[in-house]
Formats: sequence, structure tokens, C-alpha cells
Amino acid sequence: MDARQGQRMERELLILMRHMTMAGPRGPGKHAGLDRSAYVLLSRLEAQGPMSIPDLVEAFGLASSTLNRQTTALLKNGLVERTVDPNGSIVHKFRVTQEGIDRLTAERDRTASGLAETLGDWTSERLERFIADLEQFNTDIESMTGRPWPRTGRAPR
Repeated sequence: MDARQGQRMERELLILMRHMTMAGPRGPGKHAGLDRSAYVLLSRLEAQGPMSIPDLVEAFGLASSTLNRQTTALLKNGLVERTVDPNGSIVHKFRVTQEGIDRLTAERDRTASGLAETLGDWTSERLERFIADLEQFNTDIESMTGRPWPRTGRAPR
């Protein structure tokens, strides 16, 4: 990648992140979706199963104080619950509640609906290439950081 390509990529990723934070209904009188940290944590817990704060620190590379704040907010909102470690450890793990699953599903549905509207005129082949490229981009980053995201139902290549 040359410098110009790097600059173009950086700009487009910045714009994409901005679009993602602005997506979905927000503001007074509208159903507020999950904030980004809740969405990411719930998605990870759903994909991987119950996790402790040390597990989350390892998975995300964030400070335990940050994850304590985030999980406390999820607990307060009834989106996760504490559970004992089935392996007998005294460390509590966080598990997504039915309310958390419902809210996560609703948020995903809103996102998928917006994507379908945005990409409605793309061919199936173009969409598959784009998804495969995004998946490869993410797995390359995960390989570099040593923090893979658990994927289920991955389509064969």
C-alpha cells in the first residue's frame, strides 16, 4: 500500500465509523439503541459465552476499570447477569440475559435493515466479495493483535 492508498483507506474507515455511530434512531422520543460498548460486549458474550472481567480484558485489551464500568452499566440495565464459573473458580462471569439478547437482536435488525437499504442495488456477487474482503481485513487485524473474534456459522470460502 502506498501513502496515498493509506490516506484514502484511513479517510474511508473514519467515515464508516462515523456512519456507524450515527446509525439508528437516537434522541428524544425515539427508541435509543444500544451504545457501541454495550453492542460490542453483548455481541462478544453471545458469541463466546459467559466471560469474566479477566477474560474480557484479554479479549479486548482494555483496562479492567473500563470493563468494570461497562459491565456495571449492562448489569444495571438488565442486559447481563452474573453467574458462577462452571469450572469452580471464585471469579464471576457475565452472561447475556434474555433482555440483552432481545435488545441485541433489535439493534442488529435495525443495522441490517439500514444496510439492506444502502446496498439494495448491489448484486449478490458484489456483496459476497465485499463481505469476504471485510472478513479478511478483520481476521488479518485479529492475527496481528492476537485477539480473534469468535465466529460461528462462517461461510466456507
